[in-house]
Amino acid sequence: MSEYDERGRVGDPQVPPGYPPGPPAPGPQGYGQPFGPPYRQGPQHPYPPPRMPWPPYPPQPRSQIPGWIWPVVAAMALVVGLIGGALGGAAVLTSADDQPAGVIDAGSIPDPGARPAPLEPENGSIAAVAKELLPSTVQISAREAGEPQEGDEPGGSATGSGFVLDRQGHVITNNHVVEGAAEDGRIEVIDQDGRARAAEIVGRSPVYDIAVLEVRGRLRGLRPAAVGSSQSMNIGETVVALGSPLGLSSTVTSGIVSAVDRPVTTGALEDDNASYINAVQTDAAINPGNSGGPLVNLRGQVVGVNSAIATTGGFGARPGNIGVGFAIPIEQVRLTTAQILQTGEAKYPVIGALVQTGGEENDGAMVNRVDSGGPAEEAGLRKGDLVTAIDETTITDGIALIVAIRSHQPGETVTLQVERGERDLSVEVTLDAKVG
Repeated sequence: MSEYDERGRVGDPQVPPGYPPGPPAPGPQGYGQPFGPPYRQGPQHPYPPPRMPWPPYPPQPRSQIPGWIWPVVAAMALVVGLIGGALGGAAVLTSADDQPAGVIDAGSIPDPGARPAPLEPENGSIAAVAKELLPSTVQISAREAGEPQEGDEPGGSATGSGFVLDRQGHVITNNHVVEGAAEDGRIEVIDQDGRARAAEIVGRSPVYDIAVLEVRGRLRGLRPAAVGSSQSMNIGETVVALGSPLGLSSTVTSGIVSAVDRPVTTGALEDDNASYINAVQTDAAINPGNSGGPLVNLRGQVVGVNSAIATTGGFGARPGNIGVGFAIPIEQVRLTTAQILQTGEAKYPVIGALVQTGGEENDGAMVNRVDSGGPAEEAGLRKGDLVTAIDETTITDGIALIVAIRSHQPGETVTLQVERGERDLSVEVTLDAKVG
């Protein structure tokens, strides 16, 4: 029986009369091989067979992919790319953090905001700050070299505080905590669990009262602290001081920011290396032994390094907390630390003139001497000039001028407002640099 009828191939859709049938059905020998005889020309098929053979394979049906699937695929590709980038970045950071102690990477110095604040902005818990920062806070024992005298401990010793800067084992503290051990002395860093590790001085700045230490050996238990900004602090804002007052390790006290940009000095005023600090003032309890420890905001970020306290003095008085403490702003700490890690020393700006820092009070800083060939002489400053302002900052005395100058960097140009007799002058001075 023929597989074809007058309408076309059996099983095909209806073909109008007078049109040729469709292509032959697949046969056992492959596509295009019909089961029955080939096309025949006859009365029922007035048209000749096709001139071109049928394709050896029938056209394959095209897959119908819904239009909504492409945006989904693109979004998934983007997510995968972002995850891959994040994992790649994490791998790079891990590699950098895993450098052995002794490798100095100046690029690892935290930038305010670079390391996320560990606590939420609305955090009001001092307990949360203490939990976050105590693993980053250390006690420092610095012992001078020297033979013991009868009944004495070997050499002199000092106890202070510090905080961990990075995973390379760098620790920040005050210079006055470790300066006695700078010459062949012994320095130990003690974490909150009581583990002691030997440390050495990378560099120090008596002028800014900053020292950078490097811990030897494994760093297990030492967590780098997050760094914030003292310039964003408001008067009245809560701060937390951590350290080892009177040798009592892992002590936490709290208070408020009492003032900012407070000019204070420590050490002998006539000493070129006296520390002049444009300080953050706080009423958080700070006592001997707190020096070098972190002053922290409620987001768990270090905003200053505790450095000095005010005392009432008097016969037989011993220094202690009276609610007036001072911290070095973290911005100055970062700058000095960067210089030390890069070069092993720190530089500070000078104008090449000596100003009065004691005696009668003036409404400005009296110039007592102008160094020959220095920036002040080149700018036209003279002995007897009264400096009343530097840029937009009012100057009330010599200490305020020194502090204002040292808040700049060598090479910067500042404008001094000067009273010379009855004349008011503006003098531009390009700051020189000294090591200290």
